[in-house]
Amino acid sequence: MRIAVINRDRCQPRKCAKECEYFCPPVRTGDETIVFVDSKPVITENLCVGCGICVRKCPFGAITITNLPEEMQDPIHRYGQNGFALYGLPLPVEGRVTGLLGPNGIGKSTAVSILSGILRPNLGKDATWEEVLQRYSGSALGDYLRRVAEKGVRTSYKPQYVDRIPKSYSGPVSGLLERTDERGALRELTERLGLTALMSREIGSLSGGELQRVAIAAAAAREADIYFFDEISPYLDIYQRINVARILQGLAEKKAVMVVEHDLALLDLLAENIHLIYGVPGAYGVITRPKGVRVGINQYLRGNLPEENVRFRETSIEFEVHAPRIEKEIPTLIAYDAFAKEYPTFRLQAEPGIIRRGEVVGILGPNGIGKSTYIKILAGVERPSKGSFESQLKVSYKPQYLKADSDVTVQGLLRGVSQSFDSSYYQAEILRPMGLEPLMDQALTELSGGELQRVAITACLSRDADLYLLDEPSAHLDVEQRMLAAKVMRRFAESSEKTVMVVDHDIYLIDLLSERLMVFAGEPGVSGVAHTPQEMREGMNAFLEGIGITFRRDEETRRPRVNKPGSRLDRMQKEQGEYYYPVEEA
Repeated sequence: MRIAVINRDRCQPRKCAKECEYFCPPVRTGDETIVFVDSKPVITENLCVGCGICVRKCPFGAITITNLPEEMQDPIHRYGQNGFALYGLPLPVEGRVTGLLGPNGIGKSTAVSILSGILRPNLGKDATWEEVLQRYSGSALGDYLRRVAEKGVRTSYKPQYVDRIPKSYSGPVSGLLERTDERGALRELTERLGLTALMSREIGSLSGGELQRVAIAAAAAREADIYFFDEISPYLDIYQRINVARILQGLAEKKAVMVVEHDLALLDLLAENIHLIYGVPGAYGVITRPKGVRVGINQYLRGNLPEENVRFRETSIEFEVHAPRIEKEIPTLIAYDAFAKEYPTFRLQAEPGIIRRGEVVGILGPNGIGKSTYIKILAGVERPSKGSFESQLKVSYKPQYLKADSDVTVQGLLRGVSQSFDSSYYQAEILRPMGLEPLMDQALTELSGGELQRVAITACLSRDADLYLLDEPSAHLDVEQRMLAAKVMRRFAESSEKTVMVVDHDIYLIDLLSERLMVFAGEPGVSGVAHTPQEMREGMNAFLEGIGITFRRDEETRRPRVNKPGSRLDRMQKEQGEYYYPVEEA
């Protein structure tokens, strides 16, 4: 079985010489393997010989040709000829939180849409419900789909892109939430999610984090058999993520809850089992049978599925326990005295600190505590109200919220900020790992949130500077993209001896790339304190103690894992004051 997928957005026949058709060997022998319909190419899969010439010759990287095992010849859904195909579906389980883990563009949202009744599966051929039910007859999935077809399953769905909510609803938060309160749980949910003070606010005036919490409350307030939450972590800090996890676990006591999530620490804490999804983003996705959450995450990090006999990634993602470098060997980039920044309703106090040359500093703390303000002062965008921060350093800054307000192409942007664009180092160490080669000819306004984030990270690292500041680089990135971005940032700091400072809420990302840690404390929205940079173990202990959770290292992958609250290891580590991981693991 061979599948051919054409990305219609990237395919631009008017700008090429139709290389796909011209160089295709079967076409040259007289077969109509590739024909143009309405100015776009169409590939007949049963005539394709799988040579891959059209894939290599396409100047826009719009074609994907993949050979599939025979048992995967019948998809559960396909978006038309030469469109994305999905194989298999996850199964919600009452009384459990089930996780879905896989890269962006691999079919997670499609699967959730089918299970929630938004999308009817077509079996790749515009099948009727009768044909779908016949295909899965006698299985648990078939029984579930029958209930969906007969409208016998009540579902509640929290969408992935919460920033689109203001486009479909205008009015106060209270009006939106009161319409969804079918369980009589709205008061409890608004209190637990910190929404009480926002009820009279207009939806259009909310921040990303506020919109996310409103969307979660709206989905959880409905009366349903199955609850689907498509990415709950974006825009939320780690305190809010853990709070939401506990709400969803409570919801799953009597209902089925399914969560798509890229924050592995949160997924590890939240889910009881997970389905992995592998394949080629934008071409096809395959959903595995359910796995235990620890086993599933470890297999995903290794890139190998033993039960399925599939390796979907050449290299595994490795975690290391970084030994602290000897301070005498590290030159100081900048030393600063205490300073403060005051606003009418908020005050940030920064302790004196030293930032070293060639290190990566992670920055952790709740939302509204002053992290972005601190970064802006370092970048020279803001100035302190008290004290001073004087620096002659050249700074490159990636802000938290990104806007694509220019039609310039990705290549045009990066060439404009980097003199090394054509060098082998830049191509091999930055562009290729960040997955930007297929996006070179696309305009910034055409990019998705994750694509724009990867371009912004790359542009930040491309500028000539002494200090690189990145505010929430993990937003909209899937697990693999986060890990690759962490690797790129760390290797960039090591090879160029430049200093990188990263604000983020993903513990895995911070653990992978940071040598030292800055912890922000205080009262969100009122006052914040930026503590001096500390060694990782000391900083993580201080941060995790404030949250009240402990981590341990997984024996196989060395990744951080959240201990179950109240477990023996959790109690022991709290008694030791070692929240990051136990003393014997150091």
